[in-house]
Amino acid sequence: MKQFTTISEIKDYLKIKREKGLKIGFVPTMGALHDGHLHLISRSKQENDLTICSIFVNPIQFNNKADLEKYPRTLARDSKLLEMSGCDIVFAPSSAEIYPEDEKIGLDQEFGMLDKVMEGKFRPGHFKGVAIVVKKLFDIVQPTRAYFGKKDFQQLAIIKYLVDLLKLPVEIIPCETVRESDGLAMSSRNIRLTIAERNLAPKIYETLQQVKNKAGKMAVRELKTWAIKKIHENSEFQVEYLEIGDKDTLAPIDSWHSRERAVAFIAVFLGDVRLIDNIELFS
Repeated sequence: MKQFTTISEIKDYLKIKREKGLKIGFVPTMGALHDGHLHLISRSKQENDLTICSIFVNPIQFNNKADLEKYPRTLARDSKLLEMSGCDIVFAPSSAEIYPEDEKIGLDQEFGMLDKVMEGKFRPGHFKGVAIVVKKLFDIVQPTRAYFGKKDFQQLAIIKYLVDLLKLPVEIIPCETVRESDGLAMSSRNIRLTIAERNLAPKIYETLQQVKNKAGKMAVRELKTWAIKKIHENSEFQVEYLEIGDKDTLAPIDSWHSRERAVAFIAVFLGDVRLIDNIELFS
C-alpha cells in the first residue's frame, strides 16, 4: 500500500495510472476508521482497478471548535486497517497542504434547501465546508467512482447535487449504512461513548424502526412527536431534531401522499456525543 501526503506526489502517481486506463475508486474519510469505512473500501475494490482512501480531518466543516479538537485522530491504526483491507493508496495530507495560506477558501455554489434543513440548520456552514473539501479532493484524485455511506444521508444528497451542478466526471456510489449487531450505526464518534452510553445508543435505531412500522398509520406530525417522546424516555438523550423529509429534496413532509419518498432523520446527543441516523420508511 502506498502512502502520500502531498498533492503533487499523488497527482503525478495517478496521472500515470489513468494514462494506462485504470479505473480509480475513491473513499474520502476523516479517519478513525471502522467497519463501515472498510465496507466502502471493499465495494470500491470490487468495482475498480485501484482504490484510494483519503484521511483528512477537515477543519472548515466544524462549526464547533471543541468538536474539532475532540475528533479522534488514529492515522497509524487506520493505515494498518487499510493495508489489511487491500486498499492501494492512502492520501493523508496536512491542513496546510489542502488549504495553503495564500489560497482563498471558498465555493460559489448554492444548494437551495439541501443545506438549510436538519444538519444545515443546526450546524451552519458545515456543508459548505464539506463541499469545498470534497471538490478539492475530487480535483486531486480525479476518481472514476466515489463511495459514500447513507448514514450521512444529507451529506450524500449535497455531494450528488454538487457533482451534477458542476458536471464533475465522477460517479457517486451510495452504500447502505453499516450497523453494529445491536443496530447502532457505525460512526467514528461511537468510540467517545462511555460504556453506559454505548449500551443505551441502540435505542436510536430501535425507535427509527418503530417509526417505520407506524408510518402511514399515524399523521406525520403525531408520529414525530411520539418518536421524540420515546427517545426522551431515557433522560440521557437529548433530541436535536427528528424530521421526516423527502429523500431527494430533504424538504419536510407533512402528509403521506408521497410515501415512497419519505425518510426519517434524527440527530441526538447522548452525553456530549452527537449521533445521527436515518431510515427510509417505505422501502
